[in-house]
Amino acid sequence: MPGGSGFLGRNLRDQLVARGDSVVVLTRDRPRSGPGWESVHWDPAVLGEWVSILDGADAIVHLSGKRVDCRPTKRNLGELISSRVGPVRAVGRAWSQIAKPPAVWVQLSSLARYGDAGETIIDEDTVPFADGPPQMVQVCTEWEAAFASVSQQVPRAVVLRAGIGLGGSGDPATERLMWLARMGLGGRVGSGRQWVSWVSVDDFMAVLIRAIDDDTTEGLYHVTSPNPIRNREMMATYRRLVGRRFGLPSPPWVTHMGARLLGSDPALALTGRRAIPTRLLEDGYQFLIPDFEEAAALAVAAT
Repeated sequence: MPGGSGFLGRNLRDQLVARGDSVVVLTRDRPRSGPGWESVHWDPAVLGEWVSILDGADAIVHLSGKRVDCRPTKRNLGELISSRVGPVRAVGRAWSQIAKPPAVWVQLSSLARYGDAGETIIDEDTVPFADGPPQMVQVCTEWEAAFASVSQQVPRAVVLRAGIGLGGSGDPATERLMWLARMGLGGRVGSGRQWVSWVSVDDFMAVLIRAIDDDTTEGLYHVTSPNPIRNREMMATYRRLVGRRFGLPSPPWVTHMGARLLGSDPALALTGRRAIPTRLLEDGYQFLIPDFEEAAALAVAAT
């Protein structure tokens, strides 16, 4: 699991270990280990000893990438792109050097690929049509292009465009939303009409594991609840869950100012996508937590 030391990686690691798998996380951090797993330091710029770890592995789940919750500066944009594109290309180069390559490569991406989509209902057949915001669209475009350039050699390639994951330990989205609600700032953002595509961490993990195990899973999938929610409803839900009856709304100018103070990107809150997981539903996947309020309540309880 390249990049498997973050929120999603830790949750997936624990579930895979619990069912008896052996997991190796490729990380830039100090190596660590636990029952059933270990982390190994890697430098994607150098094809070092980490390449041998791929030889004979059953699957690669590629999760590398700097968190997008950062200021939309030119420097950060470059780091967001390089932290995704470089590691993908590195594994692609390593592929040709291993005798027994994995049977599947599961590559994470994001529904932010569609940019600010308004009221359009988006599924896997929708052709991405937006050019911005660049911290979303440009990053995802180059990310997926890097994978496309190396995936021809992969027996089974899966791309998962994911919504916002909620729940489990260390959920950054819920931590931020709870803080805003408790501070009395949990009103609608902008118009409040922008759509939020989300997925419970339980469903996220189930889809990731399905992508590893199920030989019929191939190509592009949306990993998102079939029930997207508007921003104003999402914020009202978090206010209820933390016991706040009122939350100050944030007009766009306030959102821009607040994002600057928090070191974030205002576009993350002011834009939205109404995405649905058509392919998962057609394949018969039954969502474990399709309702937003239940997912948010579980996320708050775990935070």
